[in-house]
Amino acid sequence: MVDDAPAWLLFIVSLLLILGGVLALTGGVGLLRLSNFYQRTHAPSLPATLGIGCVLIASMLFFSVTSGRFVLHELLITMAVLLSAPVTAMMLNRAAIERDRRQYREDAPVPPGRPIKASPTGERNE
Repeated sequence: MVDDAPAWLLFIVSLLLILGGVLALTGGVGLLRLSNFYQRTHAPSLPATLGIGCVLIASMLFFSVTSGRFVLHELLITMAVLLSAPVTAMMLNRAAIERDRRQYREDAPVPPGRPIKASPTGERNE
């Protein structure tokens, strides 16, 4: 099957696979090196999602051209990953922010329209 593939197809698929691997590796390194939960969820969400998208698009392109018919299931997987991964990261971050606010942690983001610091008794510490 690879012997029948044109050179331009192999070149494009190779570039997409290399780009996808580099993006996924970047997300993994960011996950390991960053310090807190918010940074760790942000770093892999975009690069890893784009990396998976590149790999799936390369697969779709390769098998569509070599088999002579349009391959749809990789496109559906790509759309599902591109839509679900950022939403999942956002929901995890919102849950962590709510947890940190309830525990009165210093590194929790301040909600809009609220005082800078609030004590458990409800007094304002500005």
